[in-house]
Amino acid sequence: MLPTALLGWAVYVAEAAPGQPPAGPRRPLAFAPFLYLEPAHQVLQSQPGVVLSFYLEEEATGQSVAQFFVVPDGAGPGQASSPGQAPFGGVQLAAGVPATALHHLLAVAEATLRQHGQRQLLVRGYPACYDPAGVALLAEVLGQRHYITTLAEENYYLDPTRDYVAHLHPSERRRLRRCHQLGLVPEQEPPLILPWAYDFIAACRHERGQQLSLPLPRVQELFRAFPRQHLLFSVRKPSGEWAALTIAIQVSEQVLYNFYPASQLADNHLSPAVLLHESLHTYARASGLAVVDLGTSTLPAGPGQLVGQPNESLLRFKRHLGGVGNTKLSWQKDLG
Repeated sequence: MLPTALLGWAVYVAEAAPGQPPAGPRRPLAFAPFLYLEPAHQVLQSQPGVVLSFYLEEEATGQSVAQFFVVPDGAGPGQASSPGQAPFGGVQLAAGVPATALHHLLAVAEATLRQHGQRQLLVRGYPACYDPAGVALLAEVLGQRHYITTLAEENYYLDPTRDYVAHLHPSERRRLRRCHQLGLVPEQEPPLILPWAYDFIAACRHERGQQLSLPLPRVQELFRAFPRQHLLFSVRKPSGEWAALTIAIQVSEQVLYNFYPASQLADNHLSPAVLLHESLHTYARASGLAVVDLGTSTLPAGPGQLVGQPNESLLRFKRHLGGVGNTKLSWQKDLG
């Protein structure tokens, strides 16, 4: 049974078949959705089953002021998730949404999932720096609804309004100065070189015993579908060879995400990563962005572990870059 209606608010619920994009809102959104939460991006995420869309509508403005996408578990044991396949899901909402309305949206979502035979809901949220007020409200309401925090990851970001060099640790400032002295040059690369860039990044990750989460055809598909949001940045040696590379993704009008940074072990003495991050900071500042998301730093889970341990050396490096700390939370609720 769905919850009682809330005066002045409505929840639009729609179901999309496997392989189809999630249903869009029937009333215009009051905010620009994060890239990963756009239906056109979600259809590329190869969702294994149906996708349920929940939109909170404010009758006074005629707008949709929150959205929530959930993928039910059709094969068992009934563990629904948000997102299905993406770095994050959760509820994205416009500024000023009251807690009572957010409670109503979640109540409808939970009741709908029970009707679909779901016994548990997992929600992987976005970093707090993407929307501090929205994340705080969501965490408060989820706690009141008896969700438990299953993971609190340490996340860091660069603030483009702050001077990059002034906020570097003295050791990183020396390394940056050395990069310039050795003639290393940051560049923004054309997307045509993506296959070679991907091979370079994959080889660098392989040296460290790591694998890329997406195959090259999938990355190429994303570049074709969202060319303005997917960017390549590099650091080149005087010889023209790459010393460092990254794929950066503009997740929103305010956020640039450093998705696939990489450099060769043989070039550790050059410390090209410090110069690469300066390039991202410069681009973000010139573009009027508010956040360069450096991501979380969690090691792969070992035997018997549900989640991996924090990568302390990488976290320390992000702090030395002048990274500002925040959290990325995941929640879980038993639906009964």
